[in-house]
Amino acid sequence: MIQTEPTPPFRRRVFYIPGYDPFPPRRYRELYRSESAAQAAISGYTVAQTPLRRGDGPFGWRVRTETDGRPAEAEVFILEWSDIVKASMQAGVLATYLLLLRTAWTYLASGAIFGLFRLRLAPGIAAMYPVVMLLGQLAVALAVAAGLGWALGLVVPGWIGWLLGLAVVPPILSAFRRLDGRFFAYYLLLDFAFTARDGGRNPPALEARLAEFADRVAAALADPELDEVLVVGHSSGVHLAVSVLADVIRAGAVREGGAALGFVSLGHAVPMQSYLPNATRLRRDLHYLSQRPELFWLDVTAPGDGCTYALCDPVGASGAAPEHGQRWPVVISAAFRDTLAPETFARLRRRYFRLHFQYLCAFERPRDYDYFQITAGPMTLAERFAARRSSASATAVSFNRYTSRDPEP
Repeated sequence: MIQTEPTPPFRRRVFYIPGYDPFPPRRYRELYRSESAAQAAISGYTVAQTPLRRGDGPFGWRVRTETDGRPAEAEVFILEWSDIVKASMQAGVLATYLLLLRTAWTYLASGAIFGLFRLRLAPGIAAMYPVVMLLGQLAVALAVAAGLGWALGLVVPGWIGWLLGLAVVPPILSAFRRLDGRFFAYYLLLDFAFTARDGGRNPPALEARLAEFADRVAAALADPELDEVLVVGHSSGVHLAVSVLADVIRAGAVREGGAALGFVSLGHAVPMQSYLPNATRLRRDLHYLSQRPELFWLDVTAPGDGCTYALCDPVGASGAAPEHGQRWPVVISAAFRDTLAPETFARLRRRYFRLHFQYLCAFERPRDYDYFQITAGPMTLAERFAARRSSASATAVSFNRYTSRDPEP
């Protein structure tokens, strides 16, 4: 009887870059564990997850799958920048309102907000939401102060009553901030303020972290045991991943005959930065990456996600497309309305932040987008989507008045 050697597993290393998220990477491991099991049960493959010893490296875990008899192994690492996010969220209530004024001025004075609204209405509304909410909270606090001042003015001199009434404004605003886990007004404002702080230019601490990320990706590409190195960016992590990958390829880290390089961008909000005047680095990296043969870039959004520029090519929509020779990205829709069960979509459709993370979750009616097969299955991203073309409803129209890609002096 002839014995055949077992099929060697497909080996992949995944680097996930989160968006503007202050939470530790452990939550992503738990989300992956629960949702991968759910998707495997729906789609008929097996999945098992085990922890990795961290050592001096990033937080991660190992995934083993078997799909139609084909085994695969993946090491998934979180490229963490939550400490930078946390440091940017330390502003007190008064400082936050000053940030509101500065951020609103940045987007208004530059004219960026008008182009963003023309590009897609839903994320423009999301950008205005924290402004409206925080001003509404201030109005409530001032109304309570006015009522208390009027009441106190009946028993003490009028000006003293009004001063005593104003004393309730800070504690009311602080109470609203403690409830921000329900409103997300402070969180969204701080996110937009971080992006707009220097007119779209990355702060030095973030640039240093991106260089570390690029080194890790380059080191993985040098590993002869790997079949694929996959970078996944989610939300504002997309534009960070664009710059990381541009730096990796410029450095010549992709070896001929080595591991394939894949990039999946999920739920991007790239125009929120690329439409700002000082985002020349991002526009330059978008322009460069869109032409490179060293990688395969898949962009996934969904019209049901109000926090993303759904089906907007992040390169073309940013005004960074080359005149000729654009290869990437392939722009597709996760089509939540069709790929989720009707009852699931009905339950989630008003939970905007939960929907923004649906790309990392299971789908009851999956099509060609399966996050867990992409990150842990037995095919490269290029093989899986070789025949896929951008969705017919994808657009590359741009309303960006700032298209310079010149390096900063």
